[in-house]
Amino acid sequence: MNPASHAHPDVPSSEGDLIARFTRELELLHGRAIVANSEAEAAGALAALCRSENVRSVAAGRGITIDVDSFVNPLVQAGIAIEMIRADGVGEAERAAVRERLARCDLGLAEADYGIASTGTLAVAADASRPSSLTLLTPVSVVVLRAERIVPNLVALFEKIGPTGVAARRLTLISGPSRTADIEKRIVMGVHGPRGLHVIVIR
Repeated sequence: MNPASHAHPDVPSSEGDLIARFTRELELLHGRAIVANSEAEAAGALAALCRSENVRSVAAGRGITIDVDSFVNPLVQAGIAIEMIRADGVGEAERAAVRERLARCDLGLAEADYGIASTGTLAVAADASRPSSLTLLTPVSVVVLRAERIVPNLVALFEKIGPTGVAARRLTLISGPSRTADIEKRIVMGVHGPRGLHVIVIR
């Protein structure tokens, strides 16, 4: 008997299953998933997105596994201004200045620590070179996620990070673009944060 037949139906059992569940749940939350087979393909998807959204400025933070330069260099060649977040400013004045610059950019680019398949949620642990404002302030947010960093559920996420990791940095959980129903009880996107969330999953 195939051992996979004993798996719980709600728990994806392979990387392909995890990607499919994550992208389905993300899109139910009005996010958009783009699946790429390489960093080069992912960078091309980002460039195409910038063209379609008429992006003129991009804020980018430190990558975890990706080479951020490979993503932003084609954008520079296309005439897009790049605001790179560096770790050299850690005081409150420097953090405030970074937030002001980020707020003026059209798109924020960050890499997620993990994705949660069961809810289509991104987990991003902030630090000086990858502040939480990078995914919260710009009108369009693009988050890169390695497929091998998609976990089945929230329990698996905290098992991966561990209590020390949770305590060490601010962990932001992102489920779709910003939305509110405060205005006439209708769902409105982008009032308190990004109106668009695009996740580029790299196999």
